[in-house]
Amino acid sequence: MITEVRLRPLRSADFDRVLQLERQLFGRGAWTYGMLADELAGLGRWYVVAEPERLDRAGDQPVVGYAGLWFDGDVTQIMTIGVDPDVQRHGVGRQLMNALIERSRKVKAEAVLLEVRVDNAPAIEMYRDFGFQILGVRKRYYQPEDMDAYTMRLELSEVEHPTADAAVESPVDAPAADTPDDATGDAA
Repeated sequence: MITEVRLRPLRSADFDRVLQLERQLFGRGAWTYGMLADELAGLGRWYVVAEPERLDRAGDQPVVGYAGLWFDGDVTQIMTIGVDPDVQRHGVGRQLMNALIERSRKVKAEAVLLEVRVDNAPAIEMYRDFGFQILGVRKRYYQPEDMDAYTMRLELSEVEHPTADAAVESPVDAPAADTPDDATGDAA
């Protein structure tokens, strides 16, 4: 069991654990190593992980959650939020969401967008708690399961400022050594 988590930039050393969580959370629709590396190398991307402040039992995993954004110059798009099922409902997802909203404010995005499976009630509840509004449904968005997704939007001018301890300033270390520093989106 974890007591508190801290957020830090996602590093290539975290890939194995993030992919393990991806498979656990998303099954056949999970990202592969190549997909994750390509995603992180994309312009305007920003990813963080949550790790326990301290481990309470031997064998605990150092990464218990991860999240990422894409900024296109106007709005940010939440690319993913994943939390280890063993620590869900302990506030990790909310800390990650606070960090994503804080980052969106920092890059001066006008809004935050996301897609969420229509059957993911806990995530939908969390997003609504943060002020996201459902815009519509994308039919068969999640593949290979053929699942529909709600498209949701959060207007940043309507949201209270999140907790200060959610901010993470450092860029993600890119998986390829020749990737330019601005590939993480921190230049924005």
